[in-house]
Amino acid sequence: MKICIFGAGAIGGYMAVMLKRGGADVSLIARGPHLKAIQENGLKLLLDGEEIVERMPASRTPSDMGPQDYVIVALKAHQAWESAADMAPLLHEGTSVVTAQNGLPWWYFYGLGSAFSDMRLQSVDPGNRQWNLIGPQRAIGATVYPATEIVEPGVIKHIYGNQFGLGEPDRSESARVAALASVLEAGGLKPRFYEDIRNDIWIKLWGNLCFNPISALTGATLDVVATDPGTRVLARNMMIEAQRIAEHFGASFRVDVERRINGAAGVGAHRTSMLQDVTIGRPIELDALLSSVQEMGRLGGFETPFIDSVLALAQQMGRVKGLYPTFPEAESGQRLAS
Repeated sequence: MKICIFGAGAIGGYMAVMLKRGGADVSLIARGPHLKAIQENGLKLLLDGEEIVERMPASRTPSDMGPQDYVIVALKAHQAWESAADMAPLLHEGTSVVTAQNGLPWWYFYGLGSAFSDMRLQSVDPGNRQWNLIGPQRAIGATVYPATEIVEPGVIKHIYGNQFGLGEPDRSESARVAALASVLEAGGLKPRFYEDIRNDIWIKLWGNLCFNPISALTGATLDVVATDPGTRVLARNMMIEAQRIAEHFGASFRVDVERRINGAAGVGAHRTSMLQDVTIGRPIELDALLSSVQEMGRLGGFETPFIDSVLALAQQMGRVKGLYPTFPEAESGQRLAS
């Protein structure tokens, strides 16, 4: 099985090493000093006190790798959009593309039902770029739960977790998802199949859409955001707005709001990914986490005053700091429902 990791950063690199250990034929698309280090020394993973080094083909140029059975896209949402055309050399008629981004995926409405079949999420796929260049029929949904970081070029540290959610947009139990799950298991990872992967996407997004921007705006760690009376009630109200939207479009939640917030509080003094990005001056992943939820609210006819307020503040912060990447089509006002 040939698998290309498109975006061999912290998560993508972790997956690559584990999949390689499990016997998969793995290649990497990366760039900069990280790519150079991988090409010269292999990709090193620090896992449970062990140093694991795996050598595999790595390039910035997808055409160097040729057609693949699976392409796992481990870029941020705006980077995945920018790279859609670059994936063409990796795709053959049967190639599956695994979307491993945070937030709502560009294919969200594919297979959801005739009432929504013409809808597209312009906040994460302006101009339907990924929909047209990749095709929703290739997509496999994924939720990513491990925490990892790049400690230096070519070296990734695993912090915790090895679980991944997988599922088809059309809710089928497909052979391609089963085959992917098997190779993940062979590498020591823990995939879980979901009949409707959207439910798990929402459970993860439910916390990210509030905790990430609130922490980035305030500088507070996750335990503070989830327990301080003011920020807790703000997060709760944002989550309630999001739940109404998600359920309108057919999603379901296996936990309630209070349990989800308490679970976040129990993580402790964790700096959310968006807070980390702001601290080191890295672009924030705001549209996939929050603009997309606002857009779905508009499509469903919902008012979202709490989401709107936090989104506006986070966008302004991002613009002032130069950390809020926008899509060319979005800048031109092309945010259409279909």
